[in-house]
Amino acid sequence: MKRLILLYIFTFISATVVSQKSDKLMKEIISQYDFKSHSVVIDSTEISYIKEGSGEKTMLFVHGLSSNSDAWSKNIHALKDQYTCVALDLPGFGKSSKPDVAYTPSYFAEILHKFICKLKLDNVVLVGHSMGGQASIKLATIYKEDIKQLILVAPAGLEQFSEVNANVLKGFFTPEMVKNTTDEQIEKNYALNFYKLPEEASKMIADRKQIKLATDFDAHCHAIVNSISGMLNDPVYDDLAQITHKTLVVFGTKDMLIPNRYLNPNLTTKQVGAIASEKIKEVQVAFVEDAGHFVQFEKPTEVNLLIEKFVVNN
Repeated sequence: MKRLILLYIFTFISATVVSQKSDKLMKEIISQYDFKSHSVVIDSTEISYIKEGSGEKTMLFVHGLSSNSDAWSKNIHALKDQYTCVALDLPGFGKSSKPDVAYTPSYFAEILHKFICKLKLDNVVLVGHSMGGQASIKLATIYKEDIKQLILVAPAGLEQFSEVNANVLKGFFTPEMVKNTTDEQIEKNYALNFYKLPEEASKMIADRKQIKLATDFDAHCHAIVNSISGMLNDPVYDDLAQITHKTLVVFGTKDMLIPNRYLNPNLTTKQVGAIASEKIKEVQVAFVEDAGHFVQFEKPTEVNLLIEKFVVNN
């Protein structure tokens, strides 16, 4: 059982895009983002972001655990001609600073709020994936006026964990686990993140292997661990009923990370989607066939069409 739990954890933290800023080698790696990066300072923390397009409505993309703004590249390529597309690296991830803070969804929501104000973003459609989805739920309930619509892509926070299971996750998860993930395990983890591993994921895998050379790798490892604890300690299940925005929730039918197959073995992805349907007032729930947790990368055409249709009709 312990080995299964650890496999799940390794999968969850390793199966997304990861980059760091540090020495020359790592700068070369992070420069491989599909779009030019900019930066802004919020509360002494440097926040890296990309901004493409100049549409009246702004799509603000929020990545998941261990990921970065480049995770949305396939979506931004398709949407930037109609919308202003902004994607940021959350603190602790990508090119942004990695402060010693409590990486809770509420903390990320506060950063997102200040980021929206700093950049004077208007008509915001907030799009959050996985951990970024949980943070987006917090922002939608704490700073309701910041956004017009909410889109949650394979969001964390809908399924619940018992106190025992939450403590199991927090107890077994350490920075050393992140640091000591082997290249072979990284490759296996990425394969589990998709229904069919896309060829383009090879870039993610290479970046994840190279990240070990970053001078701030230790700080990043601690950010991951604290983010896991933060999601468990700062749940959003009871916040779902407080969402007043029209909301779209998207899952891949072959998502192997949500729900947790080992701690919630009797729960299905369809049932997690049903939680959104039951709790959120004005919500549409859509499932993309034959797609895994990283649904927006594996099936970008389908996800982009869902996003555009939702935004136009609401």
